[in-house]
Amino acid sequence: MTLLLPNPDGTLRTYEPRTAPRPLSFPADVRLTSRTVFAAAHVVADPYADTTPDSSAAVDWDATLAFRHHLWSHGLGVAEAMDTAQRGMGLDWAIAAELIRRSAAEAKAAGGAIACGVGTDQLTGPASLADVRRAYEEQLALVESTGAQAILMASRALAATASSPDDYVAVYTPLLRQASEPVILHWLGPMFDPALEGYWGSSDLDAATETLLDVIAAHPDKVDGIKISLLDPGREIALRHQLPQGVRCYTGDDFHYPRLIAGDEAGFSHALLGIFDPLGPLAAQAVRALDAGDAGTFRELLDPTVVLSRHLFQPPTRFYKTGVVFIAWLAGHQSHFTMVGGLQSARSLPHLARAYELADWLGLFADPALAESRMKSLLTVFGVPQ
Repeated sequence: MTLLLPNPDGTLRTYEPRTAPRPLSFPADVRLTSRTVFAAAHVVADPYADTTPDSSAAVDWDATLAFRHHLWSHGLGVAEAMDTAQRGMGLDWAIAAELIRRSAAEAKAAGGAIACGVGTDQLTGPASLADVRRAYEEQLALVESTGAQAILMASRALAATASSPDDYVAVYTPLLRQASEPVILHWLGPMFDPALEGYWGSSDLDAATETLLDVIAAHPDKVDGIKISLLDPGREIALRHQLPQGVRCYTGDDFHYPRLIAGDEAGFSHALLGIFDPLGPLAAQAVRALDAGDAGTFRELLDPTVVLSRHLFQPPTRFYKTGVVFIAWLAGHQSHFTMVGGLQSARSLPHLARAYELADWLGLFADPALAESRMKSLLTVFGVPQ
């Protein structure tokens, strides 16, 4: 059977879906050893909730938690309540806190790794540095109470309030001092969130990097690593060479991750990536190849996925979540293509059609016939003849 898929210019093209899933060469329950790998996971909206884009999120908790078990079953860690979960784009702090509690409990039961986002999104208006610090402290206390590792997320409120690099030092220093376990720091570039322009006190990335390194150097025992999402592989490589011994670099670069995770004789990056939400089983298989000392197979598996990642994360990059959830629906991880805040409307039909084509070509769907059927139903709703 073939599908007619829309092109951006309004024409149609013929696509023949694959008929079998991609086989996995490694047992799914083998623990990953050579890299620490977190997949930033999406949330599943409740499609039957009577909500509006302005109302609090309604979450399908069963489907949301089942997806986390899917990632854990392949040996991946879960990065919870991050921007992939629409944090700050539909998911408010009250729902994020509940998500953290539930996911941390499930991780404990499943023996899965979990790290959770600590932010300041309970602040809704103008804030002082003291307000920002207290907001971080509240969320840090919650995450630590669940037993999960903390990720100190980049804060919109801090970016709006800080007037110098010293203000970042003044906020992060006491947070690191009071953290009970080493945390992951988080540098999300403005392509992911325009409100984070000038983070670490400067739009000059060299100057911002120096501030970040000063914060880490003052408390290296309290920093597990730094997740960097600037889509600049050269800068990431330079940063990881400057980190203190024992502090990890987690790539958040959804454009260059195979090269950065593979590394070179001078080092490598670990991973905390939104693209590993749809790539979970394949990404785990690739890392197991690294575990076996086979960097060539790692690159053979992951290099072809970059075209899908670059498509999903194309500008405006912050709307990549739409493609992530779309693929989860096609793959059978949820029964619908509905998102918190109505964000399913953030990408066009041609964009989604290309995402389906690339994901199918990569063999990401365990049930290609289900994905084909769901893609056909979407096309029909949009009036594309089949």
